[in-house]
Amino acid sequence: MRRVFRETVAPGAFPEPPPLSEREFLTVQRLLYRESGIWLSSAKKALVVGRLSRRLRELKSPSFSAYLQRVEADGLERVRMLDALCTHETHFFREPRHFDFLARDVLPRWRAQGRTEGGDGRRVRVWSAGCSTGEEPFSLAMVLRHHLPLAEGWDVDILATDLSTRILEQARQTRFPLDKAREIPTPYLRAYMLKGMGPQEGWMKAGPELRGLVRFQRVNLNDFHGVAGRFDLVFCRNVLIYFDQESRARAVERLLGHLAPAGLLFLGHSESLVGFGSRMRAVIPTVYAQRAPADGGPTR
Repeated sequence: MRRVFRETVAPGAFPEPPPLSEREFLTVQRLLYRESGIWLSSAKKALVVGRLSRRLRELKSPSFSAYLQRVEADGLERVRMLDALCTHETHFFREPRHFDFLARDVLPRWRAQGRTEGGDGRRVRVWSAGCSTGEEPFSLAMVLRHHLPLAEGWDVDILATDLSTRILEQARQTRFPLDKAREIPTPYLRAYMLKGMGPQEGWMKAGPELRGLVRFQRVNLNDFHGVAGRFDLVFCRNVLIYFDQESRARAVERLLGHLAPAGLLFLGHSESLVGFGSRMRAVIPTVYAQRAPADGGPTR
């Protein structure tokens, strides 16, 4: 049954939120872990205060305890809390060696095999897990479209997922500050990005050729509901660092369950599969393949 909350603060007299008690922090810690698998260390107490205080002011909630009662009772507010607490740092072509590896090794090999096997091309499925505001999936879209031309029959499908509904809404706009253009190699920038004019000055937008390759969806890496099939490339970079060992192991198993037999899993520079058994082998640092792949190309 939904709880009813009565406000006791007079209009216009709402104070700054009180300090977050240790008990309240532990409640936030448990909630976040239960809902997302993300583990907050005690060093993140100030972060919690900073990110949730605005929401308390908006709701005129008199205390963190009152707000947390509301979060437990209201699923939509629980999603808003997750949105506020999740970190979303990202860049175009972040960790460039991964994109170099795709462009110089993986995609030319797939393209050659596609010609060898009849020249009709293939369908390539990619998952950007923890896509944030969209820079990673659109970086992938540029590289894949450039090296696997539509004219040769290549069908590219990129699933971009994140836990945060707010961030996904921003990503769906495919609009980025123009100063991010310097993160994009010039040939890709000229071929695939549009510079804003008039009221859009100072912004750039992914062109229609890229927008048609990427679809966005809310997915919680703690349960993976809504993800179907297998992927030739899975990018889950700088996400698992926020999980503890148990939730990280669950997430890795689920990621591998969605990896095609010859697929590649890309992790962040400070992440690895050390301690997760011998099922996978490192192709280059932080890029993994199954030890006995069926072939060297993408799935049909």
